[in-house]
Amino acid sequence: MHLFFLILRTFFREKKDRIMSKAKELVNHESDMQDYDNENEDVIDYDKSIVVYDGNKNGYLVNFNSQKSTEVKPQDADYTIYINPSLSYELENLILARFPRSEYWKLSSVNKRFSALVKSGEVFKIRRDVGFIEPSVLMLASGENCWWAFDQQFGLLRRLPVLPSDICFASGDKESVCAGTHLLVSGREIEGLTIWRYELAMNKWYKGPAMMYPRCLFASATCGTFAYVAGGIVVTGGTQFVNNTVEKYDPETRSWTLLPRMTKPRKLCSGCYMDNMLYVIGGRNDDGELTCGEFFDPEKNEWILIPEMLKDNPVLSCHSPPLIAVVNNELYSIEATSNLLKIYLKNSNSWKPLGLVPVRADYNRGWGVAFKSFGNKLLVIGASTQSSSRGSMAIYTCSPEPDSDYLPEWELLDNGKIQLSHFIMNCCVMVA
Repeated sequence: MHLFFLILRTFFREKKDRIMSKAKELVNHESDMQDYDNENEDVIDYDKSIVVYDGNKNGYLVNFNSQKSTEVKPQDADYTIYINPSLSYELENLILARFPRSEYWKLSSVNKRFSALVKSGEVFKIRRDVGFIEPSVLMLASGENCWWAFDQQFGLLRRLPVLPSDICFASGDKESVCAGTHLLVSGREIEGLTIWRYELAMNKWYKGPAMMYPRCLFASATCGTFAYVAGGIVVTGGTQFVNNTVEKYDPETRSWTLLPRMTKPRKLCSGCYMDNMLYVIGGRNDDGELTCGEFFDPEKNEWILIPEMLKDNPVLSCHSPPLIAVVNNELYSIEATSNLLKIYLKNSNSWKPLGLVPVRADYNRGWGVAFKSFGNKLLVIGASTQSSSRGSMAIYTCSPEPDSDYLPEWELLDNGKIQLSHFIMNCCVMVA
């Protein structure tokens, strides 16, 4: 509760004119108004609470020690009866939306309305509407039996509930993508290819929904609250083949819809969203390695091929899918053979080297390294090139400047304090 009132006071300080006008509209003719000699103070006294603006202290205070505030006792842990008369639900929701997301478990304990606001996911919609969203990292490292969630500074971490799959799914390869507040993890159970869904609002795992074309080794990308999967190996009727189908996941309906097919079948490819278009890059099919990329133009409702997009950055058959990330509509990649960071030059369909990354992408031919867009920064996680400790992961971020002649400056967020393996099995960025 203490944190709630700190947020409340801060919000009032920033929005004092707006809130005071709304509060005065809610005062009925029976409310008692008290006069203060100090001209810098403006007071509103309600039946259950007093909200005071102190001009000297430049802030709002909620006085729960007034004589009237003791007349009504809280029931069902509904402590907001003290402040609801002075705040509309709309304003309360705006305040709650500005809580750090790591504190939402406390909101669920305040009262039933706050709990419903969190568990229904409504508070996350409000956060998106007001632009108050935080990126966080969801990660499964080698040797772990559950996922971990990190805040954007990697100062707070928490263990997600254990995914209730069978042993085949738990021990096998998995692929993951975020869609709004949903984390989708795809893998193989004894009965076949399966998707498990983690919902942040409920802090629970659920099974499904299955893709229209269940697949593995596919490309994936996130745009806003939607997730996309493309290509991969589809298994039907006991046979498997490399395909070119594309699907879009909507967390609101918890369902998949088909998009037009890509120009080429491809597996072990990578996806990203750039310039409001879905890109799929690299991979391989029955014809061998693919150096081309392609993007989906929603206006034309078709895929457009980009020949030789990876001609300067080839991905060999023994390597991971291309390590790519998009920041500010610019595409970056890490070359697994050299640990070299590159930026894609759209006009010339070529790549410009920017310097080395501080992790060993070449350690396992690109496998086990997380390379993601993290707001307006690049995020890379793996075995550090600057530390003798190879057993723990290192976490770096940088704010790339495409037009700068200087090498990117990488900020070390963690180097061994978080005791997780440097080999990252799965990693996703959730923005909510």
